[in-house]
Amino acid sequence: MKISISGIGVVGGFGSGIKDLIACLNDGVRLPQGSDYGYRYLADTSLLENFAPKKSLRRIDHFSQMALLGAFLAMEDAGLPSLDGQTTGLVVCSGYGASRTTFSFLDSVINDGDVCASPTLFSNSVHNSAAGHISILLKLGGPCMTVSQFGLSVHSALLNACMWLDEGRVDQVLFGAVDEYCDVLGYCVQRFFGKSENKIMKPLTPGLQSAIPGEGAAFFLLSKSEMNPSRYGSIVDVRTGRSPGAELTLSSKCDLLILGADGHKNYDKFYREVIPAGMETACYSPLYGSLPTGPAFDMAVAALSIREGRVFAPPSSLALNNGLESAGQISSNVPGEITCLKLGSDKELGLISLSRE
Repeated sequence: MKISISGIGVVGGFGSGIKDLIACLNDGVRLPQGSDYGYRYLADTSLLENFAPKKSLRRIDHFSQMALLGAFLAMEDAGLPSLDGQTTGLVVCSGYGASRTTFSFLDSVINDGDVCASPTLFSNSVHNSAAGHISILLKLGGPCMTVSQFGLSVHSALLNACMWLDEGRVDQVLFGAVDEYCDVLGYCVQRFFGKSENKIMKPLTPGLQSAIPGEGAAFFLLSKSEMNPSRYGSIVDVRTGRSPGAELTLSSKCDLLILGADGHKNYDKFYREVIPAGMETACYSPLYGSLPTGPAFDMAVAALSIREGRVFAPPSSLALNNGLESAGQISSNVPGEITCLKLGSDKELGLISLSRE
């Protein structure tokens, strides 16, 4: 079954909304911000005040605010001021969860003891806090689920959203992915890989560890294609599993393969093993950083490519000698079908295909 994308809402180190993402794709570069633990891509949620009163956001942490902003932006892009709460499902996924709030809550337990630990930090620290806040502010009474499977969180959650639509359980699904950066993560990255002074990610460069942590949210309003034709095309395939150790079997209609490589050399090396010979490839992770839910941003780029009728040239920071066909040479072509590929630890594989038809 084909699943239509009615609206897209994104927020990350590139800005807020699809206009900022397109501007970033056209520019081809976004420099991260520095810190004591190296560089990272941070998201600004100040635009959220345009959609919700300040008093309703007072006790909502950064993690959930990013998710809320992504949800509101997706609704705005779809031209919907509100959603039918009883016929709309909500699926949110995250790899890290509310990491900043979680560690702040642990600090409150250490400093103040169990009795005086912050209840606000506790309630916001769980992975499904973002889905709870979205349900309350958007008045959604349909089924709600939070999925966490680290690098394959997006794919597992999207499969669930498609299943709900296929079963007719709901008419539409608000599907989103969100992850945030925290100093503990920055410290761990520094301890594992050393403090990097590199301001530009160079994924797929053999032997180079260039990952820069990022944060953000990407939300999509989904429905059955026959009910709501989409300018963003349709989701025609979602798969999870393990890499076969040989070339991937892709649809003959696939014009472009967007790679989820994000600068981790131990994982990036797997891509060359499975990509079919001669397949046009692109990688956009240097625009939003390395985060478990990065495939949701790849999916947003694929949908925008279908809407715009062109393939965006990959960031100029990518090495041209990575042994793969560069999509920069076909930037004027109209893509018919685009597949997003993510490979992770133990050769875990996630695949999402979007079609213009």
